[in-house]
Amino acid sequence: MPNPRRIVFGDVHGHFDALTALFEAIAPNERDGVYFVGDLIDRGPESAKVVDFVMENKYHCLLGNHEQMMLDAVGGFNFSPQLLHAWIYSGGKSTLESYEHQIPQSHVDWMRNLPLYLDLGDVWLVHAGVDPRLPIEEQGEAQFCWIRDEFHRYPYPYFANKLIITGHTITFTFANVEPGKLVSGPGWLDIDTGAYHPKSGWLTALELNNQEVYQAHIFTNEVRRLPLEDAVVPLPPQNLHRSRQKGKKRGLLG
Repeated sequence: MPNPRRIVFGDVHGHFDALTALFEAIAPNERDGVYFVGDLIDRGPESAKVVDFVMENKYHCLLGNHEQMMLDAVGGFNFSPQLLHAWIYSGGKSTLESYEHQIPQSHVDWMRNLPLYLDLGDVWLVHAGVDPRLPIEEQGEAQFCWIRDEFHRYPYPYFANKLIITGHTITFTFANVEPGKLVSGPGWLDIDTGAYHPKSGWLTALELNNQEVYQAHIFTNEVRRLPLEDAVVPLPPQNLHRSRQKGKKRGLLG
């Protein structure tokens, strides 16, 4: 009997049809481990369906910055118009519409209990990255859900024996990276290929055992499978800062 596969999905952002297409292509069984790096919601049209699907199947999922924004806006005890506006502006409008403006308390509670990272032994999953200057126990949502430049520009791996896999930062915002490509740096791999963005449209899943990448395109419905080595662009750390600033100016970063 083959070993259970480990399958990691990038930021889905409410694109249920593309997610379904990837599951049909990968066909995970009950022994396989299925993981999501966060940002199931916002921007795309069917966030409620995506959350339902992940919850009902009891798949592993991390807290992303978009789940955190939703919790800040509607999951707390003290209502803040400023936090609600920030979430709506960042893609929350489509999420509210997908729930018909009635988010079940069970979904809020589920998101409140999402972990910030998962350690799979040789692989360490987190939504955004880590602060390379701090030990893990001194970090929290600000780092694990939001960090970018400090993590990407660091010239050395954070872990000696673990690959950090992230989402959060769309890969084509790095210098000289085409839409749909993954990006790797010292000790990390970014699999957020910008499913919601018109420049890309690719939703990505990585099958770790066989080092294969599965992708579904939300605009053309194309589904493809390719070796990881053909899908990833290794990026020198010295090229990262300039690219991140350009991405920020264009408003492309999630």
